[in-house]
Amino acid sequence: MSFPWANQYAPKNPFMKWMDERLPLPRLVYNAVGAGYPVPRNLNYFWNFGVLAGAALGIQIITGIILAMHYAANGAIAFDSVEHIMRDVNSGWMLRYAHATGASFFFIVVYLHIFRGLYYGSYKAPREMVWLLGLVIYLLMMATGFMGYVLPWGQMSFWGAKVITGLFSAIPVVGTPIQTWLLGGFAPDNAALNRFFSLHYLLPFVIAGVIILHIWALHIPGSSNPTGIEVKGPQDTLPFHPYYTAKDGFGLGVFLILYTLVLFYAPNALGHPDNYIPANPLSTPAHIVPEWYYWPFYAILRAFTSDFILPAKLWGVLAMFSAILLLFILPWLDKSPVRSGNYRPAFKKFFWLLVADVLVLGYCGGSPAEEPYVMISQLAAAYYFAHFLIILPIVSRMERPLPLPNSITEAVLEKHGEATA
Repeated sequence: MSFPWANQYAPKNPFMKWMDERLPLPRLVYNAVGAGYPVPRNLNYFWNFGVLAGAALGIQIITGIILAMHYAANGAIAFDSVEHIMRDVNSGWMLRYAHATGASFFFIVVYLHIFRGLYYGSYKAPREMVWLLGLVIYLLMMATGFMGYVLPWGQMSFWGAKVITGLFSAIPVVGTPIQTWLLGGFAPDNAALNRFFSLHYLLPFVIAGVIILHIWALHIPGSSNPTGIEVKGPQDTLPFHPYYTAKDGFGLGVFLILYTLVLFYAPNALGHPDNYIPANPLSTPAHIVPEWYYWPFYAILRAFTSDFILPAKLWGVLAMFSAILLLFILPWLDKSPVRSGNYRPAFKKFFWLLVADVLVLGYCGGSPAEEPYVMISQLAAAYYFAHFLIILPIVSRMERPLPLPNSITEAVLEKHGEATA
């Protein structure tokens, strides 16, 4: 989408003119994140999380490259190489903790980014492709995070790899060959460690590439906004720079303060202590759990305990993957013409029920596989699917939304108690 009122790039320096004629990279940046890109004037701080996710990815790539210089992807010495990084490499402890803590913060801001999109209807037309590419990024993050969790080769690393890859064995006929192919053998060992290390190093750059597509797709229709109505003219927009670069800069400062507090004062708070025990195939941990950001889906996996037509394990695997794939068809499940949850009273109530439901699933996923957590997981998993497949389509057709403002400018002026022209 072109914005005729946007500031046009006009280089004055002779070198920049020469550069613009031959490689218009400054023009691209100017039109993407500069004064040449107008955005709605009413964006709140929930629109900061996209930039924060990009910053978190940058931290992960930089620290990951340095860590890879000292890590050995060999089952006999992988654990010792991590200890070498922690004890012998200059500032190695900080790099390792920065990488581990950065993964958790990356998922935190992405989850907030996703729920912001759910509440404000950012998945609706004409931004379906933005939403779909965002989900692709999320799936790549999950794969990258899982493989990174295996690399320290502690007890949770080894048994997490065994359990998660073992899920594929539930698929009839082809499941066991797929598991063997993923591991490069019949159990996690050197082959699996080498494969996971290679892919863990590669996938962040793939994520960066998909993020470029994500931003490109966003710039075609333009950014959404809290009212959910489209831009109607230059009075509804502000140039991205300096207004939103300043706002994003403030958000980034808060993010980095929280990140460094956890990094220096509680770096192991989001990890599992069993991963400081070397991997032992002969000693099964009492309670095997993945990283905290997989807990809601792990709870859905464990919610199926009885065979019904298909084995319970296969039902769990299908449900776990369906919980994510369901989000890909969300733009076509919600038929309401109103985007923003601010103007959808019934939708808003069910949205907060969904947030509570996901938190309950997360709590159950990190708890032992025993009662009452299994029963609570079953109820929460049932509500999760009911929300998207039953409740949301019904609400989108039956609810009576509140009146929408005529324009973004009108909404901004009303919010600040000013008279509209």
